[in-house]
Amino acid sequence: MAIFSVYVVNKAGGLIYQLDHYAPRADTEKTFSFPLDLVLRPHDERVVVAFGQRDGIRVGHAVLAINGAEVNGRFTADGKDVLEFLANPANYPVSIRFGRHRLTSNEKLMLASMFHSLFAIGSQLSPEVGSSGIEMLETDTFKLHCFQTLTGIKFMVLADPRQTGIDALLRKIYEIYSDFALKNPFYSLEMPIRCELFDQNLKLALEVAEKAGPFGPGS
Repeated sequence: MAIFSVYVVNKAGGLIYQLDHYAPRADTEKTFSFPLDLVLRPHDERVVVAFGQRDGIRVGHAVLAINGAEVNGRFTADGKDVLEFLANPANYPVSIRFGRHRLTSNEKLMLASMFHSLFAIGSQLSPEVGSSGIEMLETDTFKLHCFQTLTGIKFMVLADPRQTGIDALLRKIYEIYSDFALKNPFYSLEMPIRCELFDQNLKLALEVAEKAGPFGPGS
């Protein structure tokens, strides 16, 4: 069980804090001969698998490295276009590492804003008056849990589907936010949270939650 990441979104939908706590590795490296039996396409400044799944390589996985050298978006380490490099038979056999690309800061901002909009849509679509909005989204690999305060701040936790105690963790994060962000005289409401004590106490709370420990008085 694991907690993957924490997001804090202000009432306007802006991302004011994000922490990657645990990132499972799903990279796969294989040596290929020509012609490449995967269909690759450029997408969002990356080269991704568009067709053909095998040996742990999935559609949507990005090319992360070629012959052990990290790939920079659509270019190899020495500045060559990845697709052109892989189309040349002279470059084979070639070792390629595939995996999920790491989200950039801009992508995290965009996703936080997108969830803020979905949360509002969920509140409007609910047949019950005064719905709280989306509290949990579940997939086969993770669950997204959300707790919104009365002032509109959203605390979101992405965790393993088997992880327990997330409701208590969300409220603990709210308590940490109140104690170490709101009471910080240098912190301005709705602005990014940059506070060492907030970071330290949040990471401690995540460790306790992963061990399924309770949050008692004063913890």
